[in-house]
Amino acid sequence: MDSTTQHGYLVLADISGYTAYLAGTELEHAHEILTALLETIVEKFKTLLTISKLEGDAVFAYVPEVKLPRGETLLELIESTYVAFRDHVENAHRRTICECNACRAIPTLDLKFMVHHGDYILQHVAGITELVGSDVNLAHRLMKNHVAEATGWHAYALFTEVGLKHMALQPEGMHEQAETYEHLGEVKTFNLNMRQRYQELKETQRVFVTAAEADVIMMHDFPAPPPVVWDWVNEPNRRVQWSDFDTFQVVRRPDGRTGAGARMHCVHDKKTINSEAILDWRPFDYFTHEASSGPMLMTFQFEPINDGQGTRVYVRMKGKMPLPDFIRKPLLKFMMRMYKVEDLYRKLETLIAREQAELERKEGTPE
Repeated sequence: MDSTTQHGYLVLADISGYTAYLAGTELEHAHEILTALLETIVEKFKTLLTISKLEGDAVFAYVPEVKLPRGETLLELIESTYVAFRDHVENAHRRTICECNACRAIPTLDLKFMVHHGDYILQHVAGITELVGSDVNLAHRLMKNHVAEATGWHAYALFTEVGLKHMALQPEGMHEQAETYEHLGEVKTFNLNMRQRYQELKETQRVFVTAAEADVIMMHDFPAPPPVVWDWVNEPNRRVQWSDFDTFQVVRRPDGRTGAGARMHCVHDKKTINSEAILDWRPFDYFTHEASSGPMLMTFQFEPINDGQGTRVYVRMKGKMPLPDFIRKPLLKFMMRMYKVEDLYRKLETLIAREQAELERKEGTPE
């Protein structure tokens, strides 16, 4: 493996309230509950990040920047991880019939994230790989911060200014504050309330084209985890590499990010403009948009396969033309054949496979 300096994102997920929870509960049950929560975090993280190590109540992971050209995917991963964590906590508490302190105190646990971008080296000693570097130290020092004191939040995502800059993202409503660390100086941070974001995601209206409602259903398997395929399908610069559009232009991003309400213009043959409006956005599960061509609703659903190393994508289309079924359905199928959509997905599969092979080659290069 390459031991030269690498550049990328450093991510820590830390379970809030762990120390107090462990001190006041039965160890056996507490251990089982915390293990399940850590496994939930790891299962989500490993689809996009490399797990460096478990640190008691925290998971430390990283990803080289070359593997994450669309920085917003990292924010979506963090939100997806928090939703899975919060759902697990609430479901576990709701289902349990045990009256022990560990089970009754499950709702006191929460989750916070630290995200930084910087340099690191993979150090290999006695078969163990460690990340080393000043930015690695900073990422860990960020766990000692004053966000909870300033905001009252116990579930949040903390981004350093440099991390957010590399993500090319500035979501609205973030709490800004500076932290100071010995030998490292002042670090400007931007913080997102994860409890509030969880409620927003839960309350957002769902728009989902089911198999029963669809006029056309397409399915294709890709050799990469859902976050990677999600990125190829949605990142404008990647999308032009496999689609038949010349350019994609984002014309609206509510709250400074992609999600329900965002709108994009797609240019075909440098003259035809197709508009896409996102109606529902659930990384990395599914998204639904309304396309002006047709017009139609399209739901793209992402299903992990091959133990999470592959993705099966279902594309379900529902025409909005005021036509009877016996005309609308054949018409949409004809449009898919005319635009050779299956060929486009095969091209996308080739691009993803090529990228995955190149990344594996680089990671497997001996020192």
